[in-house]
Amino acid sequence: MFTFCSLQGAQSESLASQSLLELDGGVKVLVDLGWDESFDVAKLEELEKQVPTLSLILLTHATASHLAAYAHCCKNIPLFTRIPVYATRPVIDLGRTFTQDLYSSTPAAATTIPQASLSESAYAYAQTATAAQNLLLQSPTADEIARYFSLIQPLKYSQPHQPLPSPFSPPLNGLTITAYNSGHTLGGTIWHIQHGLESIVYAVDWNQARENVFAGAAWLGGAGGGGAQVIEQLRKPTALICSSRGAERNAQAGGRAKRDEQLLETIKATVAKGGTVLIPVDSSARVLEMAYLLEHAWRTDSASADGVLKAAKLYLAGRNMASTMRYARSMLEWMDDSIVQEFEAFAEGQKKTNGAADKKVGGPFDFRFMRLLDRKAQIAKLLTTVVHNVESQGSVILASDTSMDWGFSKDLLKGLASDANNVVILTDRPGLARENGPSIARTLWSLWKERKDGVITEQSASGDAIEYVNTSGYGLEIRDAKREALEGEELTAYQQWLATQRQLQATQQTVGADGMEASADVVDDVLSESSSDSEDEDGQQQGKALNVSAALNQAGRKNVVLKDEDLGISILIKKKGVYDFDSRGKRGRERSFPVTVRRKRNDDFGELIRPEDYLRAEEKEEDALDGPNTAADDENLGKKRKWDDVQGAGSNKKPQLGRGVAGGAFAGDGGEDGNTTGMQEGFEPDELDAAEDVEHDEPEGPCKLIHTTDTVAVNMRIAYVDFGGLHDRRSLNMLIPLIQPRKLILIAGTREETLALAQDCRAILSADAASGEKGASSADVYTPEVGTIVDASVDTSAWVVKLADSLVKKLKWQNVRGLGIVTVSGQLFAAAAAAAAGDASKEEDEDAANKRQKTSDSLALTTTTNALAATGTPPIMPTLDLVTASLAAVARTVAQPLHVGDLRLADLRRAMQGSGHAAEFRGEGMLVVDGAVVVRKTAEGQIEVESVGLPVAGRRSTLHEVKRAIYDNLAVVAGA
Repeated sequence: MFTFCSLQGAQSESLASQSLLELDGGVKVLVDLGWDESFDVAKLEELEKQVPTLSLILLTHATASHLAAYAHCCKNIPLFTRIPVYATRPVIDLGRTFTQDLYSSTPAAATTIPQASLSESAYAYAQTATAAQNLLLQSPTADEIARYFSLIQPLKYSQPHQPLPSPFSPPLNGLTITAYNSGHTLGGTIWHIQHGLESIVYAVDWNQARENVFAGAAWLGGAGGGGAQVIEQLRKPTALICSSRGAERNAQAGGRAKRDEQLLETIKATVAKGGTVLIPVDSSARVLEMAYLLEHAWRTDSASADGVLKAAKLYLAGRNMASTMRYARSMLEWMDDSIVQEFEAFAEGQKKTNGAADKKVGGPFDFRFMRLLDRKAQIAKLLTTVVHNVESQGSVILASDTSMDWGFSKDLLKGLASDANNVVILTDRPGLARENGPSIARTLWSLWKERKDGVITEQSASGDAIEYVNTSGYGLEIRDAKREALEGEELTAYQQWLATQRQLQATQQTVGADGMEASADVVDDVLSESSSDSEDEDGQQQGKALNVSAALNQAGRKNVVLKDEDLGISILIKKKGVYDFDSRGKRGRERSFPVTVRRKRNDDFGELIRPEDYLRAEEKEEDALDGPNTAADDENLGKKRKWDDVQGAGSNKKPQLGRGVAGGAFAGDGGEDGNTTGMQEGFEPDELDAAEDVEHDEPEGPCKLIHTTDTVAVNMRIAYVDFGGLHDRRSLNMLIPLIQPRKLILIAGTREETLALAQDCRAILSADAASGEKGASSADVYTPEVGTIVDASVDTSAWVVKLADSLVKKLKWQNVRGLGIVTVSGQLFAAAAAAAAGDASKEEDEDAANKRQKTSDSLALTTTTNALAATGTPPIMPTLDLVTASLAAVARTVAQPLHVGDLRLADLRRAMQGSGHAAEFRGEGMLVVDGAVVVRKTAEGQIEVESVGLPVAGRRSTLHEVKRAIYDNLAVVAGA
């Protein structure tokens, strides 16, 4: 059984993606936790309902549309952190930097409490609940985000893995997941899920074409595969779940090279006039492709005498861009082979004397021309320089985020919008999160499509036309979000809601092991978050832990907050900023410094291992980069303060990211030691390095979200270059018939795209089935909407039997491309009758009366077995045994030998060349060996061999050698 339900993204303008797969036995798999720029918590209500029944979670891409809601769910949904999550290492690391950038850039990401939830909790204060609006939830801190992502289990490509289920999940029964390269982002994944007879391929947002950084999808073997067929592991699945985004878009003529040229020509035309180019990019995934292209374009142009770009400035703005690039440098093996070769060439150059030959060039992501900006003060200083500098040679700024509703791209748009020489280049079609409030990027996209104010066309150096859309002072509304502390009735409503939530969470706690586990979590947060299984408490645990946890549980049930005197001496480790406790007159545990005893957790295999203790240096979250002050506070928490230390000294200084010392481990990322006193290597210190953010007193405690709206007159021009890196109509129509799915489910696209692709697929698959093409069949195509459940179970009748030992001994297995194949001729017996049937096969000489007696006994045993099964015992598996001699003589069922396998002419060519023969392709689908033998492969897969010459004297016939090579590549399977 297999049912599918799209929670977000099906036939929708929103880019968010969430899918729920339910397999036989109640196993539920959630794929992706996408969210859009609206951050509407109402869109996660259905997901929250499914959390107590989920078995595991899979993540596909490190983008907002695939994992933006992950940290929110870990923070605000009970039991969510106990569900196993699986993703590739780049998705984990880049997703962490993206999420930290998101929550540090806008308070709207914390989301507001739904009004309905406030009304239910404040039923006694109806007027208060009505007045309270936009109350913010507590947003996760950078350390919490790092811990949440450390819970994700990393996987590698093409390695099957049997995941562990959540504590509240039914058994997975051999469920296997395998990750394959999707080609859209670094570490992006096509998931193959095998469960019983169900073979499911989940492919959302993939790209078959190779790019500068990302290799193509693994359908045809990945980068360098060049195959004409889909790889065996992804071919003929029982269900293919595919995205339809881009189904109406035709591939650009010229491919990647033409796309890159179009972008660079658009930039050159703008900077030549002294204008500034703003390119909104994401902060983790697709930004790597754009940054690599522009950095290398500047390197190439700087060596040219008449280069236009070498005089222009290149910037990359984002709060966590330094961390993103640091992770990218450690993940070259996940990128295209050309990146690996470039890095190896650079490393070889460094081995030369003093490394003088290639030191100025740098590695793939060693930026020599691109300047990283990570502070808002730097953005303000840059805008001042660009706007007031009349002799500017132009500049190019890549800024997060693509929606332009948060991040530095919004601030840059405000400062650059008034100048008609400036250009904003959109690189992808933005989504539409809400009809009444589109994002800034969506509004600019609409202006580009409508073209009401005219189009300016310029000629590029290559002769192509460059189009700019005028805006003519369009009044663009820009919303800014900020926090404001709660007061009065709003604070009362929030406290009432918080008390209700605590009571609900206390009610959800199960009795016994789970309840004690919750108590232990209060004592040791770090240890409990690294464990996903509930287990019994140790009866010998110290009295301190039991007392404190019991008090905290009691406080949760009574909806009160523990006071300092209730914590006692435990205040030294439970409350920050407290270093003294008066122990005079105290007794027992109140006289000694508290020590948190970490419980050792054990399972069937021994003591559990903390994976974070064995992370490599590049995998660890750098405290100095992502919050050194917080790390220092955690380190000093619970320790005695020295006499000359002043409490809270220096705690108000905000850490500055991405300002590494020159010559550090990585240029421009702050170095491994987190020193933030230098500047990016390769750049002279200037006023941008001196720009420091002004500290603002952020409200603490409960807050609400306040929006302010400004109208900006936009005169800058709009251009569009497709850098989305997604499949187009041609690739979809070509690959889906090659995959040959039995069921096809189309999601992740607009209604028009989904229905158009469904119509094309039905026509193509039906045509292939009608023409009798080998392996082709008419597939069912589904186009579900959000919330619609689709039954896509496999239409196959299958039985599980047990092979008798006597039958197994006579099986002759044949190897075909890593698979074992054998034909079987046997007789099926009921389990209880198998032994009697075996005795009958050994005693053929007995009289007919005895045989009839044994048959009656077998039937009686079978009846007894059925009766036991009806009373509740598990059903006994039937046995497949050898055909008795008497039955074989009557039925005369003998399996004929057959050839199994699919011979490829390319493999035959290599085999013949390895044997010393001359083999070459002539024409289409024709292999000529030694100029005397022609081998053809028909559309039905049949091999035709024709001899057109005489055998060479002194050696065996070429025809004989070719036939032998063909048979060696096929398996001859005979019956048992």
